[in-house]
This record gives sequence, C-alpha cells and structure tokens, in this order.
Amino acid sequence: MRGQLRRAYQSGRESVRTRRAAAEARRTQDVPEPAGTASPASPGPVAPPAATVVGTEQPAALHNSTTSRDDADVPHGLRIAAAWSWRLIVIGIVAWALLRIVGQIRIVIIPLAIALLLSALLAPAVGWLLRARLPRSLATAVVLVGGLAGVIGTLTLVVNEFIQGVPKLSEKSSQGVRQIQDWLKTGPLHLSDGQLDAYIDEAEAWVESNTQTFTSGALSTAATLAEVLTGTVLVLFATFFFLRDGNRIWRFLVRLLPVGARWKVDDAGRASWQTLGAYVRATVLVAFIDAVGIGIFLVVFDIPFAFPLAALVFLASFIPIVGATLSGGVAVLVALVDSGLITALIILGAVIGVQQLEGHVLQPLIMGRAVAIHPLAVIVGIAAGVVLAGITGALVAVPLIAVLNTAVRRLAARTVPDTPPDAVVVASQAP
Repeated sequence: MRGQLRRAYQSGRESVRTRRAAAEARRTQDVPEPAGTASPASPGPVAPPAATVVGTEQPAALHNSTTSRDDADVPHGLRIAAAWSWRLIVIGIVAWALLRIVGQIRIVIIPLAIALLLSALLAPAVGWLLRARLPRSLATAVVLVGGLAGVIGTLTLVVNEFIQGVPKLSEKSSQGVRQIQDWLKTGPLHLSDGQLDAYIDEAEAWVESNTQTFTSGALSTAATLAEVLTGTVLVLFATFFFLRDGNRIWRFLVRLLPVGARWKVDDAGRASWQTLGAYVRATVLVAFIDAVGIGIFLVVFDIPFAFPLAALVFLASFIPIVGATLSGGVAVLVALVDSGLITALIILGAVIGVQQLEGHVLQPLIMGRAVAIHPLAVIVGIAAGVVLAGITGALVAVPLIAVLNTAVRRLAARTVPDTPPDAVVVASQAP
C-alpha cells in the first residue's frame, strides 16, 4: 500500500512539472523579440511580427462565396446574374440537344406517344375483361382488335358517303361560286367584271407557279409511305405491350433510379398516368358530344356529307380550341356552297354554341380540376407542337402538358407517398 501511494505521489509531481514546463515554453514564445540593429545582414531595424507598418494597405477580406480578389470586386447582383446566365445556357444547350435527338428518332418517338394515348384510352376496357377472368393477353388482344374494327368501319362509312356525295356537291359548288360572284358585284364591294377576272387570273397564276411545290410534296408523301406503315405497325405492337405489361415495364424503369427517389418517382408517375387516362377519356367524350351536336344540325338542314363532317369534327376536337374551330369552319363552308348564306349563318351559330357549351360546361364538368390547364398554356403548347412535329405534335402537346403538370406538382410536394398496401416494413428491435 505504501509503495502504491508513493508511486502515485511521484507521478502527480511529474505531471505538475510537465505542465509548468509547457506553460513556461508558451510564455517564452509569446514574448516579442527586440528590434535588431543595422548590420550587413540586417540593414535596418526589424519590426516584430505583431507590429503594424504605417503606410501599407491591409489586404481586403474575401467573401465566403468568392475565391479571388476579382470576385470580391464584382458586385453581388452581377455575380448572381452571371451564375444564372451560364446555368441557363447549359440547360438550353441540353434542351437543344434533346430536341435534335428526338427529331432524329421521331419515327420511333411519335408512334410510342400515340401508343401511350391509345393505351390510356383502352386500359379501362382491358381492366373490365380482366375482372371477367379472361387471361391478360387475350383481354388485350380482344380490346385492340375491337378498337381497330371500330376505326376501320368508321373510315369505310365516311369514304363511301363522301364518294356518293361528290357529284351533288360539285353541282352545288358551281352554283355557289356564281352566287359569290353575284354578291361581289352587287354587294358592298361593287367589284367590276374586270376586277373579278384579274383576281381569278392571279389565283390561276399562283396555282400554276406552285404546281411543282404541290407535286414535290405529293412525291415526298409517297416516299414516306414506308415510314407511315412502319409507324403504324410500331403503334399496334407498342399499344399491345403497354396494355399487357405496362405495370411491369414501369416497375423496371423505377428500379433503375436510386433507392431514395423510387417512391417519389413512382407516385408521380402513377398520378401522371391517371391524369393522362382521365384527359384522353374526357377528350373522347367531349369530341363525341361536339360531333353529335353539330351533326344533328347538319342533318336537320340537309347539308351534304353530314356524317363525314361529324367525323371530321370528332377527330379535330382532339386538338383543343383550334381543331373544333377549323372543323366547324369546313362545315360552314359546305353549308354556304350547298344551301346559301342564311343556312351557313345558322350552322355557324350552331358551331359557336356547341363550342361555348364545350368550353364552359363540358370540359370543367367532365375533366375536372385534375387536368385543368390554362388556355394560354394550351395555345402555346399547340403552336410549339405544330412547329416541332406537325399535326402529331399538336395532338400530343396538350396531354404532355397535363402529364408534366401533374408530375411536377407531385415531385414538388413535400408529403411522403403512402406506403403501398403490399409493402413489408421491417423495424429494428430496441437495444
């Protein structure tokens, strides 16, 4: 016991001595050295390290976000604007590259987009057949074949009625042209025969000068027949596999993402798919109501090509705002040529009334707030779609905007998606 106490006392004294020595060393280092005298090696007095030399400029303190004196001299607002500018330039270059890539493979992208729209439209029918205990492949094939039969049958009826009504319309059109000429002479314009002949000659000269353009366009259209057939086959195959294996394909794509982002992306993707399905079904219903409404007026006033014009209204209604206006204008023109100005004005009023009913009652009631898009976004999207991909781009633009709207809203939301009902949550035991 005595030996242990002695050793503890000695070790304590040694530690105290060590701390005192360290403190003395630190005090010795902190004492400033006296200024030296001039010598060949040291021509003048040496200032201590902590001394301040009068007449010298202190270095400017740099901002935490800058890395050089130049950045410190640049105004803060200009640095922020420059940072935004180069980032926007990079985003623009990437977007331009993506558009070029899409343009190069548009023969694949456009059929896949159309297949997605058709899949969103036909998915409920496949679900009904699956609930009726049909195999998935058989249910998909039945729905796809039934849809093709309906489209082919409708096109056959339209073409047959158009062929039967062409002779009658040609006779009516000559009479309508004469009525227009009489109106131009006796109406408020008071055009003379010489002026009418001059305008007709200018129209004929324009047609003759652009004949080569029309011919080359027809030849290029004939040359792209193989691309159209390839795209049609790709649409059919893609629609079939989207309807049959769409859920498996989506799960495979989600698994390619990091684990932390899978649930968020899966939630946004499934919500976007529901939005796309709701939009397509609502658009089909609204287009059908427009076609029936305008077709009833065409039948009542005995306008030729009533069924083809109603079919044209149905197809054009898939392009919001613009499509219904153009198809309604064609119906008014046919009514003007066939039945005169009064009937054409009545058809024009019917077209405007149906469009107002669609815009203010049908779309808000059927589509609801889930796919509500501002009209300016619709117009800009359609214009961009026409510039990038023609008629197909106009068809795809609005549903693409609706899907992106839903996806961005879900991804920007801070709520955590609900746990799937079939998920297994494993919790660790408390230590």
